[in-house]
Amino acid sequence: MTKQKSPDKNLQNVAKHLEIEGVNAHHAQQLKQDINDRKHMDALNRDTTTRQ
Repeated sequence: MTKQKSPDKNLQNVAKHLEIEGVNAHHAQQLKQDINDRKHMDALNRDTTTRQ
């Protein structure tokens, strides 16, 4: 296994998104939906049952 010279950029981006809090209920719901959309797309990209 190789050693990393710098922190993982993907993990840095995820940490930034987790630190954001919604200003009001509507904004918080939009942030949550964005997270859910990313999870759904990740699941679709990993799904090997539909690929030929």
